[in-house]
Formats: sequence, structure tokens, C-alpha cells
Amino acid sequence: MNKYKTIFQPAEILLPAYSADAERMSRWAVIACDQYTSEPDYWESCVNFIDGAPSAYDYILPEAYLGTDMEKSHGDAIASNMKSFAPSFMRTVSGLLYVERTLPDGTVRHGIVGAMDLEAYDYSVGSASAVRATEATILTRIPPRCKVRASAAIELPHILVLVDNMDFIRAACAEKESLPTAYDFDLMGNGGHIIGREITGEALDAMMTRIAAYEEAHHGLVYAMGDGNHSLAAAKAHWENVKAETGDMTHPARFALCELTALEDDSLVFHPIYRILKNCDPADVLAALSAVTAETSDEHAAQTVTVLAGAEKHVLTFTAPDHALTVGTLQNFLDRYHAAHPETECDYIHGEDSVVRLSESDDCVGFLMNGMDKSELFPYVEAYGTLPRKTFSMGEADSKRYYLEARKITK
Repeated sequence: MNKYKTIFQPAEILLPAYSADAERMSRWAVIACDQYTSEPDYWESCVNFIDGAPSAYDYILPEAYLGTDMEKSHGDAIASNMKSFAPSFMRTVSGLLYVERTLPDGTVRHGIVGAMDLEAYDYSVGSASAVRATEATILTRIPPRCKVRASAAIELPHILVLVDNMDFIRAACAEKESLPTAYDFDLMGNGGHIIGREITGEALDAMMTRIAAYEEAHHGLVYAMGDGNHSLAAAKAHWENVKAETGDMTHPARFALCELTALEDDSLVFHPIYRILKNCDPADVLAALSAVTAETSDEHAAQTVTVLAGAEKHVLTFTAPDHALTVGTLQNFLDRYHAAHPETECDYIHGEDSVVRLSESDDCVGFLMNGMDKSELFPYVEAYGTLPRKTFSMGEADSKRYYLEARKITK
């Protein structure tokens, strides 16, 4: 099994057989499914760009489709594609991948792609596992993804996991010219550019020695979730089902493909994940807010949110916060309001411009707030446990991880 005895380990990584063809790879790689959740036009443009070519889109379910006719139709298409999936369509890299992603703003994110042992991960509240969720998990988002995974032959990850020491990633960067290129192409949309290099053979042994040293130096929290928390949670839920059914601790479903990146990476910027409340009466929402907030002129004051409703803009400070973080106090208010008004729907938005545009609707209110500094993440999770759900995002929507590499999850 894992001769390195590590939590993060090498994998049989599948790539399209034409991974050296930049034009075809641009159609293959697709942005994370939890992006543009309220903007179906993005996904329509994605489909138009792919234009029928083989694509990771054929194997993933965009969250923008949940609750729509597309959920079933595209879900059925995914199931069919999984059944007809032919490994001969792919080539295998046995090891790890060193990835450099040039983001839309020109900065470069460095990472290592491999497999995470789900036995070391627990997303439940109060977990003290080595691999830990950093935000509260929205349990209703797990079943649709778990359903897809249960009928899947392969996984395609958009998961980014954080480490608090960049030494082993920096070592890969220093040695990159000696590593074979796995792919090198422009990502669709405004995704930037990506290069992947294969870590195999002696280079793999050296890298795994460094990773083992990182894990041994940490007690308690070793790996912290960055992006893709619900995808990893779905993988964990599916593994628990497989384990209960088969008892096979060597089953490939025990692992989940992901990318490690370091908190100290210069490209890694934490952005708040904003909120919009849909299907609501904006005047009533503002009235409810007036009971727990006060107007302020300082948008950066503690526990302050900017509320957008059509042409109206209000900067409000919570007068009696019930959470240490602004996003937690806001989420508690939204949860209470939704409980009293079940017809409303809270959505989580990446990007201030999207919030501004969406809040122009007559039945929508947008909420903007300041985020947390990335240096606070590991200490906060160690001290207090998970953050409120959807607290932060690593970069803007276009900098999210794309589905690119795959791994077989059935025997």
C-alpha cells in the first residue's frame, strides 16, 4: 500500500492521453463546480467553448445546476459518461505532480498533487483529526456530490489543502527543470496558465522523505482545508460507505486526489466569501437588520457589513455580536431570518462585483464584509475549531482550481 507511511502520498494520476496538446487541454480543464453558482451564463459560455470536445465538464456537476432541470439531465449524462469511461483514454503518472499556476493577476501559485488518506480526515464539529475542515460543513451539499461519487469510475478534484511550511514545495520548485512536463497550457475563461511536472522515481523518494518530515514535525493539525471542503467531505462520506460495505482498507475510495499549497505562498490571498439573500423582501430584511445593527461611516470597523439592496447601500455594525468573527455574526442573523422566512435562499458569492450586480434585483440583498488574514487560520482552528461555513476563499473566482487530473476510485 503506502510504503512511505504518510497521510499524503503518491497516486496513480490519470491525465488525458493528449496532455501535451495545449489547445485540447484548454477544453479539457474546467473550473471548480462551486464557482459561479448564481451565474448560469458562465457555465453556458463554458459549454460553448468546449464545443463537444472531451472535457472534465462531462464528469462534474456545477452547483449552479442544483435545483434546476440541469441537475437531473447533466447528472444523468455524468452517470452515463462514468459507465462508459475507458482508462485507455488516459495516461498514468505514478507519483506526484508539481504544479505552477499563473493566476489572472500574474502571481504564481505552487503546489503538489497527490492522494490524501481519508482515514486521517474528519469534518465533524470538534474534530481533532490530522486533516481538518477549516469551515463548518454544509451537510446538505454532501449528498448530491456523494451520489455522483458513488456511481463514478474516477474522481477529478478541485481540492486545495493547506500546509504551514513551504519547504518541500520550495524544493520541488528548485528542481523543476529536471522534472518531465506533464502539461503546459492556458486555462479557459480568465483562468490564466498552468504547468504540471511529474515527480517520479528518485525524485519521488526524495520528495516523500520531505513530506514525511513535515508530517512528523506536526502534532494535531497537519493539513488544513483550503478550497473544496465539501468535495473532500463527500469523498469521506463515500469512503465510509465503501468501508462499511466491503471492509477493504486498501480500496482506492479510501483516498482523495488533491493539491497541497502553502499558506506562505505569495499568490495565496484570503478573500471573504460574501452572501446574498434571494427571494426576499429587501425592506423587511433591512428592518430586521435595524434591530441588531447601527449605521456607521467606517466600513472597516469591527463586526461591520455593507448591505446592498437595489440602489440602497448601508454600512452597518452589529451592536451585540454573537460570534468572534463578523462573518459568523452575519451568518447567524441570516440563519435566523431564513428560519422565519423559509422561502428565502442564502447563496455564497466569490467576488464583490458579482454581489453588487446580483443585489440590483428587486428580491435580493447583498452583504459584503472584511475577511480574516491567512496567518490567523491554523491558530484559530487549533484554538476554536472550524470557522463559520464559507468564511474565506483563496483568491477570486477565476483563480480557483480547475478539474484537470483524475484518479480511479473503483477496483
